[in-house]
Amino acid sequence: MAMMRLPLLPLLFLCLIVEAVSRAVISPRVMIISMFTSEAEAWYSIPEFNLLARNISIPGLPRQFPQVHCTQDRTLCQVTIGEGEINAAVSLSTLVYSPLTNLTSTYFLIAGIAGVNPKIATIGSVSFARFAVQVGMQYEVDAREIPADFSSGYFPQGSKGPGQFPGTLYGTEVYEVNDALRRLAFDAARKGKLNDTAAAVQLRARYAKSPEFAAANRVSGPSVVLCDTATSDTFWDGRLLGEAFENTTRVFTNGTAVYCTTQQEDNATLEALMRGAMVQLVDFARIIVMRSASDFDRQPVGETAVQQLLGPTPGFEPAILNFRLAGVEVVQMIVQGWETTFRRGVKPSNYIGDILGSLGGNPDFGPGSIFGGKPPS
Repeated sequence: MAMMRLPLLPLLFLCLIVEAVSRAVISPRVMIISMFTSEAEAWYSIPEFNLLARNISIPGLPRQFPQVHCTQDRTLCQVTIGEGEINAAVSLSTLVYSPLTNLTSTYFLIAGIAGVNPKIATIGSVSFARFAVQVGMQYEVDAREIPADFSSGYFPQGSKGPGQFPGTLYGTEVYEVNDALRRLAFDAARKGKLNDTAAAVQLRARYAKSPEFAAANRVSGPSVVLCDTATSDTFWDGRLLGEAFENTTRVFTNGTAVYCTTQQEDNATLEALMRGAMVQLVDFARIIVMRSASDFDRQPVGETAVQQLLGPTPGFEPAILNFRLAGVEVVQMIVQGWETTFRRGVKPSNYIGDILGSLGGNPDFGPGSIFGGKPPS
């Protein structure tokens, strides 16, 4: 029986369609993740690279931010995912599973602002996290009904009180990212000259009366630091909640993580990327969690938590600028070192993944892998 031959013109047309589709797929070396307009605009109209050269609509992204923005060669891209855990999870899932993206070798740079613990760093500083802890994933009772022997109204699910390890885990409580990559990013970011303002200096000075807040009143201003981040949809403020979530961070990571910044998205973002990694659409070892400090998470001596929360935020302006000044150095490190280092990836020196061991290996925090340390099949 003779083989059926396709007519030449339809076959040529089919080949052209396949080629056009393959060209439409974006596969950047770096994907910058922003959460809202001001964070996104920090990357536009800058001298280092033009992220508005190509604007690619991705169905399913937030209505306010429907496009991924890329350089002309699509080597670098940026997406705005929306604020809060729900927006972050849905937007990143949309991006990962879109037929218009191939993110298997992409580095993800989470680049946003955050609150900061004045014991660890000051406003304007840029931090790189190894651990992201979902501190809102707990029991809560109103502050007016806290038992006399409780230090906080927050305590882990499945526990009997603050300070105990959770008896019930959802799996999103803690993520650990590649520490070797984090340290490379940290070293690169320190090459950037961070910005500061007179108003930020004045706010820092209000913390001078408390020796425990020496880092907040750092004379030399903002710096690049290694410390960890806490996620919750609730925008909290005040000394008591700050101390409660410091404790949560210690408990959930077996005392390893250092509570430093506070934000509303990172655990959701990391869960979406981890789900992608489980089906080989993302490399979880290629994630950098960078946050700059826009405000303090607790008040100085002589102020109330409400005064702190509703007062001016002079750290916002330097924070927005500084994550870009530091982040550009990180992006350029990856692009310029692509062939020598980053194409093949940076091998983790630590466990990476969630509290359950979903990607394989045994977490160095929590109860250990529930999957026997085996990677997903």
